[in-house]
Amino acid sequence: MERSARFLSLSGLSGIGTGIVAFLGAWASYTYLVSEGIWENWEKGSFIISQIQLLQLGGIALTILFSALLVAIFFSVRLARVKNLPIWGSPARYLLLNLSVPLVSGGGFCILLAYHNFVGMVAPATLIFYGLALHSASKYTLREVGYLGISEVVLGLIAACWVGNAWTILLFWTLGFGVLHILYGVFMYLKYER
Repeated sequence: MERSARFLSLSGLSGIGTGIVAFLGAWASYTYLVSEGIWENWEKGSFIISQIQLLQLGGIALTILFSALLVAIFFSVRLARVKNLPIWGSPARYLLLNLSVPLVSGGGFCILLAYHNFVGMVAPATLIFYGLALHSASKYTLREVGYLGISEVVLGLIAACWVGNAWTILLFWTLGFGVLHILYGVFMYLKYER
């Protein structure tokens, strides 16, 4: 009964791949911020960004998001085929619904934060809403996804304490989306796929 009610095709390799994409995204974001002179101003306590720069940074973020999604989908479909599990059914639909409501709400909130020039809060907010989305979706997949979600929320709340410091914001974002995903992925791979 539990197998038919839960989406069990989440691959540990998805977590590892997503973490690697996050590291590449953090590097791309840092490189862009430095090349535009934004990083230096942020370190001095002034985070001024033009609409064009904000849109370009948003483009980098969307590229990271879609790349991570493609990696996760690729490895999950691969695992489903290996284990002869259905990839799309009621559990997958419920998982997607419970994941998307906090993610879409959080995405909208982050856009509003950036629009009102609270850009320093965007990284912590992404961690918090992503963690809430994972925790919400975990009832339709493996319980470890919920633990990852709680870890993301805690990290996001801690990151919100240092919104004025460029290094700590990038560090927490990289820890949350990079390191935690890789640790989760390795754990899941060793526990369920090896």
